[in-house]
Amino acid sequence: MTRIEINLAWCKGCYLCVSFCPRGVLGIDQDRWSQGFHPVYAREIERCTVCRNCELLCPDLAIEVKEE
Repeated sequence: MTRIEINLAWCKGCYLCVSFCPRGVLGIDQDRWSQGFHPVYAREIERCTVCRNCELLCPDLAIEVKEE
C-alpha cells in the first residue's frame, strides 16, 4: 500500500507536484488554506506508481511517499 504525506505547513502552493505526476494522483483542493492558497491532496492514491516525482520535485520538501 502506498501513502503520500503532504506537510501543509511547508507547502507554498507551487503545484509542481500536481504538474509532474504522470498518473494524476495529486489534486488541488477547492477550499483555500489559511496561508491563502489551495492545498494539494492525494485524490487517487490507488493510481500511484511510486515514481516519487512529487517528492523529488517539491522545492519545499513537503511531500513524502511511503510504501507499506
